[in-house]
Amino acid sequence: QVQLVESGGGLVQPGGSLRLSCAVSGSTLRFNVMGWYRQPPGKERELVAISTLSDRTNYADSVNGRFTISRDNIKNTVYLQMNSLKAEDTAVYYCYGNEFGTPYWGQGTQVTVSS
Repeated sequence: QVQLVESGGGLVQPGGSLRLSCAVSGSTLRFNVMGWYRQPPGKERELVAISTLSDRTNYADSVNGRFTISRDNIKNTVYLQMNSLKAEDTAVYYCYGNEFGTPYWGQGTQVTVSS
């Protein structure tokens, strides 16, 4: 059974940075797409960033230029570097993997941006 385990969430002040990690039990190479989604309080889950096996990336407009997704296929980990955080980035962040049509999700990690 494949598991995706997020870490790195927490409380940060506006303008600060956090790096989320998603450790995969097995190889990240089994996923043609990996990425991050988030669910703000009272809202639906939304795409944050994705990365493909061919190293193509795509970002939500709201985070483009502030967040960076990366995959380390040696450590079997996906990262989300988040800079210049804003209050509206507060959400539960979920790691996502798509194994050629089969989706996998992590349990989520809370990110709170507040002074």
